[in-house]
Amino acid sequence: MAKPIGPYSPIVRAGEWLITSGQLGLDPKAETPTLVAGGTAAEFAQALENGRALLEANGASLSDVVRTAIFLTDLGDYAAMNEVYVSYFGDHRPARSAIGVAALPMGAAIEVEFWAFTPNA
Repeated sequence: MAKPIGPYSPIVRAGEWLITSGQLGLDPKAETPTLVAGGTAAEFAQALENGRALLEANGASLSDVVRTAIFLTDLGDYAAMNEVYVSYFGDHRPARSAIGVAALPMGAAIEVEFWAFTPNA
């Protein structure tokens, strides 16, 4: 799993909820926090992988996600983001916000957070 780049918890349980901090496309194999190469689509795929790993380590999966928030530094990448999103979530459609922002940590192009409902956990 990618290590956090600041003083925060990457995931928190609040009763039946798992809530992740914003996930960047950080390479989990890198010794120091490093974004994966390849632009927005590659960063987003890795951010989704990082979020999935956090959820799975806490007994949940992407199918438990009921809400996501996605932050993009270039809303021109919206279509590419949607392609990656569908490749991970398939027909599962969590509620979602996609927000244009001026900048993200480490110069990232995209960030995503997850809210997962886990009533049986």
